[in-house]
Amino acid sequence: MDKVSKQKQAFLSKDRILRGITEDGFLKVVVLKSTDVVKEASRRHGLSLLGTVMLGRALTSVMLLAADLKGEERVILRIEGDGLLGTIVAEANYAGEIRGYVQNPQANLNIAAGQTLEDGVGKGILSVSKILFSHAQPVTGMIAMTQSTIYGDISDYLFHSEQVPSTLLLDVGISAEGEVEEAGGILVQALPGAPVEHIMSVQENLQKIRSISAMLQEGDYIDSLMAKALDPLPFKHLAKHPVHFFCRCSKKRFGHSISMLPIQDLEEMKKEEQETVCHYCNEVYHFAPEEIQIMLAQRLANDPLMN
Repeated sequence: MDKVSKQKQAFLSKDRILRGITEDGFLKVVVLKSTDVVKEASRRHGLSLLGTVMLGRALTSVMLLAADLKGEERVILRIEGDGLLGTIVAEANYAGEIRGYVQNPQANLNIAAGQTLEDGVGKGILSVSKILFSHAQPVTGMIAMTQSTIYGDISDYLFHSEQVPSTLLLDVGISAEGEVEEAGGILVQALPGAPVEHIMSVQENLQKIRSISAMLQEGDYIDSLMAKALDPLPFKHLAKHPVHFFCRCSKKRFGHSISMLPIQDLEEMKKEEQETVCHYCNEVYHFAPEEIQIMLAQRLANDPLMN
């Protein structure tokens, strides 16, 4: 394969999300390739294998949940379990911007002690918050986790909290060398009046898909995965667009937060360089003493008690 062909192939296989619906309008489906998103999250946070797999599942699933939003509406998935990883947070918007973190990024399994991936999450609460244009406050639903797999718990959430029969498949493939191979997910949801046989057909199809990662490695792409998930039901594509790990944090935003601290705190902070770290993307921002002094001077100038 020549250089141009390789570049074209790389572009065609980029991380993207695809939405579709069966022609009878009874099933809607979302398929996502999130390989580069998971790799970037692992790199930024220095994640262990356990952290990579479980945060990868969370990042993939939250983007699937955000597929039906509009514009910059967003979904925040929060998993507060008693497992090795602690709290797991993932966020995505319709535009395809995904970010997230785990409380204990270096936590790993003790295989000799019989620990499994589920021990990384443990038992606790899963909450899903949607920030919507039509609501002044976030719309939040939550459930107690019983499966600790993330995909099983989100399926439970969709059924019990949103009352939508759903089938969810997530996969983060890891090589023998400990590297992310491919990652992705499929979410199929039944709309009102969907025949039971439709739902059962999709469930059987997804059970036959041994691994999304393996299929992506073998050349299948999200279009093909959607066809295999819905076979033999006729369907149509609704929308496809790129996704990527992206955080809107900036030094300006952190600086604004620092400038709002009590004046006494700013007095102390101006003595040495300050470092702030974004939880979501692990980006580090430094503030020199001179910058803190400027913030302090502006606060004093605007404080009526000081004038």
